[in-house]
Amino acid sequence: MTKHETDFRNGVATPEVSRRAFIITAAAAGGGMVLGISSATEAQATNTTGYPGVQTKAPEFTNHISITPDNKVIVRATKMEIGNGVLTSIAMIATEELGCDWSTVSAEYVLPSRNLAENNVYSKTGVLAYFAGRSTGKEMMDQMLQAGASARERLKAAAAQKWNVPAGEIKAEKSMLIHEASGKKATYGEMAEAAAAVKLDKEPAPKPHSQWTFLTKTSQKRLNLPLILDGSAKYGIDIQVPGMVYATVRHVPSHGGRLKSYNFEAIKAMPGVRAVVVIDPDEKRAGLPGNAVAPMGFSATTNGPQAAVAVIADHYWQAKVALDLLPIEWDPGEGKQWTNTAKVYETIAAAAKDAGKGNIIRQIGDVDAALKDGKKVEAEFMTPYNDHFLMEPLNGTALVTADKVEVWVPTQHPQQAMYVTADETGVPPEKVTVYPTYVGMGCGRRIYGDDVRTVVAIAKKVQGTPVKVIWTREEMTRQGRYRDLAAASFTATLGPDGMPKAVDINQAATRSSGRNLSDTPYATNIPNFRVRTKVFNTNLMTGPFRGPMYTSNLFFLETFINQLAETAKIDAVEYRRKLLANYPDPGWVKVLDEVAQKANWGQSLPKGTAQGVAIGNWAMANTKEGAPVPNTGSTVAAIVMVEVSRRGQVSIPRVDIAMDLGTVMNQEGVRAQMEGGVIMGLSAGLLEEININNGAVVEGNLDTYRVLRQNDPLLPQEIHVHFGGNTNHERLSEAGEPPMGPPPAAFAHAYFKATGKWLTRQPLTKYMA
Repeated sequence: MTKHETDFRNGVATPEVSRRAFIITAAAAGGGMVLGISSATEAQATNTTGYPGVQTKAPEFTNHISITPDNKVIVRATKMEIGNGVLTSIAMIATEELGCDWSTVSAEYVLPSRNLAENNVYSKTGVLAYFAGRSTGKEMMDQMLQAGASARERLKAAAAQKWNVPAGEIKAEKSMLIHEASGKKATYGEMAEAAAAVKLDKEPAPKPHSQWTFLTKTSQKRLNLPLILDGSAKYGIDIQVPGMVYATVRHVPSHGGRLKSYNFEAIKAMPGVRAVVVIDPDEKRAGLPGNAVAPMGFSATTNGPQAAVAVIADHYWQAKVALDLLPIEWDPGEGKQWTNTAKVYETIAAAAKDAGKGNIIRQIGDVDAALKDGKKVEAEFMTPYNDHFLMEPLNGTALVTADKVEVWVPTQHPQQAMYVTADETGVPPEKVTVYPTYVGMGCGRRIYGDDVRTVVAIAKKVQGTPVKVIWTREEMTRQGRYRDLAAASFTATLGPDGMPKAVDINQAATRSSGRNLSDTPYATNIPNFRVRTKVFNTNLMTGPFRGPMYTSNLFFLETFINQLAETAKIDAVEYRRKLLANYPDPGWVKVLDEVAQKANWGQSLPKGTAQGVAIGNWAMANTKEGAPVPNTGSTVAAIVMVEVSRRGQVSIPRVDIAMDLGTVMNQEGVRAQMEGGVIMGLSAGLLEEININNGAVVEGNLDTYRVLRQNDPLLPQEIHVHFGGNTNHERLSEAGEPPMGPPPAAFAHAYFKATGKWLTRQPLTKYMA
C-alpha cells in the first residue's frame, strides 16, 4: 500500500489483497466459467471507493464477489456511480442469485489495473467495455447473475461436504445455509473460506426472470446514500495526497485554437506560485508503449488535449488568482469564422434545407411524387448546443514518475483513463493505477478522458510531485463537450383522412445520427417516407449527453406529428394510435394509453391551460434498412400540462410520464431517473443555450447559463410516474436517458393549444410570445 492510498481513504486503510498463489476467478463466458491464476498485485487489486470499513481481505471465489468471515458480502462493480444508482443495481443483480441478506451487502469499484492484471476478465466485450455505461446491459446482467449463482452453489457444496449431506438438500437464503432434516445451519461467512476452494463439475445456470424473488420485487435504497449524507463518500474534489500542489487551467477560448504567448514574469513573484505549464496539442504524445492495446472506443485524437496554460501553486486560490492575472495571447484558429450565434444558426438551417446533398438513411415509396398531392404541412426546427453543467467541476490528481503513474479522478470510464494516461506519459498501462472516485454527475461529459489527459499532462511536467488540477466553473463550461447542434426541415402531405401520405425529413447536425427519425415506428403506416442527413460542424466540440441526438430528433419528430394531428383536427393521442396500428411492439400503445388515462387526457381545462403529448424510444435497435426492431430499448410517453396567464406568465402544473422498459428491476430507482429526466429534459429544451462569439463560448456560469431552479415558475409543480405501461418483456432496458426526450415536445404541443403558437426552436422560452 502506498502512502498516497492511505491518505486518500482519510485514515481508513485501503484493504489489502494478498498475492495468493491461486484463486478461482469465475466469470461468465460462453455459458461457463473461466478459472485462472490471479496475477494482481496488492496495489492493482485494492479498491478506493470511499466505503469505510469494507474489508476485501476475504475468501474470494469469483472476481465479482467476496464474503468476509463476519458474513459481509462485497460486490465489485466496474460501472462508475454518477448518481444513477449503478452500484446498487449491480449489487442487486448479484444478490438475486447469491440469496444473501441485502443488509449485509456493500459494493466497491474494480480498478482497471486489476482488470488488466487478470487478463481483462471484467471487460471482454463492448465499445465501452465494462468500465462505463449501464448496469442492465445483457453482458453485465449475465456476468453478475452467473457470479451470484456460482458463489451460492460453492457455498452449498462446502456446507454439504462439512455436514456430509447432499448439496441439493441445502437451502441458501438470507445469507444462511440450512439443512432442515438435520437442523444444521451456518452463515455464508462461516463457509466462505471452504467455498473458495470448491471446484464445481458444472457451473449452475441462473434462474429465468419468472423465478426472480429479489429483482423486480423490491425497491432498495441506494447503497451509497448513507455515505453521501454523512459526507464520507469520496469525490475527486475531496482527494488529498501528501506533498500535493494545486493547479488550475485555462484552455484556448476558441476550441481548436493555439497559444501564441504568455508572460510568466508578470506572476512569478506572486504568493505560492511555483510554475506555469503549457499544454501543446501539437506536441508529439508519448503514445502507448510496447504491445499495449487500448480498449475499443479509445482514440488519441478524440481523447486529445486542447491548447492550455496552467498555473501551479501551493494552494488552489493562489493558482486561480495568478492565472487570472497571467497575460495570455491566443490564436482562435478556424473558430474565428463563427463570429456569432446567429451566423451558426443561419448556416445549419441552410444545411438542413439543402436536402439534395443529404445522405439518405431510410426511404419508403416515392416521396417526391407523393408530396405533389394533398394538404401540405411544413416546419423547420432547431436545437442549440447544451452544456452538461455538472455539479462537481472537472478535476483530477496525478503523481507521475519515470516508471509509474497514479491518478485519482472522478471519471465515467477508468479503463479509458488508464490508457489515456499511458498514451500521454509513455508509461506502460500495467504501471498506471487509476483510482476512480465517486462522481458528482457525469451525463457523458466524463467519458472521453480529455480531462484526465489534461491532469496528467500538467503533472508530468513536475514529475515526483502530486498535482491536483481543478477547473473553474467558467473554464469547465467553456470547454464542454456539448450536446450536438441540430436543425431539421420537415414536409408532409395529408390524405383525405388527415393521415400522412408522405413525410420528407432533412436533418443537419454536428453528429451523423438520424436515430428517432429514420427508425420511427410511425413509418409502418406512412406509405412514402424519407430521411436524409448531413453533418455540419463548427469548431465547438461535442460529445455524449444525457440522450444527445435523441433529445433533438425526438423534439423535431414529435412536434411535427402534433402539428399534423392539429392540422387534421384529430386528437394527438388517437393520431399516434393510428400511426402505430401496424407496429408489432405493444409497448408503444400501452405506454400511450397508460399516460393518457393517468393524466386524464382530454379533460376540460380553463382557458390558457392545455395538455400536450409526446412519445419516443431510447436505444431501440434498428435493421440495416433503418426499420425499428420491436421490443427493444425504452419507450417513454409524457403528457405536459401548461398554464399561460393573461399576462403571459407560463407555468407547468403537472407532468405525467409512463414507460416500457420491459422489466423494471428497481421501481424506486426508475422513479428517481424518470423524475430527474423530466426536469433535466425540460431545462435543456426550455432554457439552455450555448452562444458563440468569434469561436468562443460566451456562457460561463449560472449567471449567464440558465437552468431550471427550485424557484423557477417553469419547474413542474407535480411529476407523476406511472408503471402500468411496462409490458414485462424480458429485457431490462435503461431508465436514465429515455425521459429526457418527450417532455419538451409535449410542452410545445401544450403551449400551442394554449396560445395558438408553435414553438419549433429551442430554447423554447426564447421564442415565446
